[in-house]
Amino acid sequence: MVQIHRSFTVSRQLTDVVDYLADFAHVVDWDPGTQECTRTHGRGDPAEGTTWHNVSLFRGRRTQLDYRLERRETGRLTFVGTNKTATSTDDLTFEPTDTGTRITYDATIRFHGAARLADPFLRKEFERLGDEITHTMPNAVHAALPR
Repeated sequence: MVQIHRSFTVSRQLTDVVDYLADFAHVVDWDPGTQECTRTHGRGDPAEGTTWHNVSLFRGRRTQLDYRLERRETGRLTFVGTNKTATSTDDLTFEPTDTGTRITYDATIRFHGAARLADPFLRKEFERLGDEITHTMPNAVHAALPR
């Protein structure tokens, strides 16, 4: 299992940030590896149970996961993505600050079967992606939510 934890602040209102990030299709704007992400179930504002099909490039290979919005609360979003090799949980929590919103991004990747053996070798790559998200997610939020 690989776990990533990052926190950063954006200068936008909490409800706007949560509404923007609740649509997982926006992951193409803030996740460095995501190439495509298409909603597959649910209409209107994303609610618990809404699903997306995600295509990412990871270490030169295309990886596809089906994500589901498991939790949507005022201060929290939890997405769970699955395929035969792994389960990926992206848990985002939000706190208002004097200047905007503090985002805490926690990612947990659990490998299944023989893929578990690669866990120690992939940790460094996931850490690098976590570092990138501290820049790409705030940039995407600021671009999508002008003042």
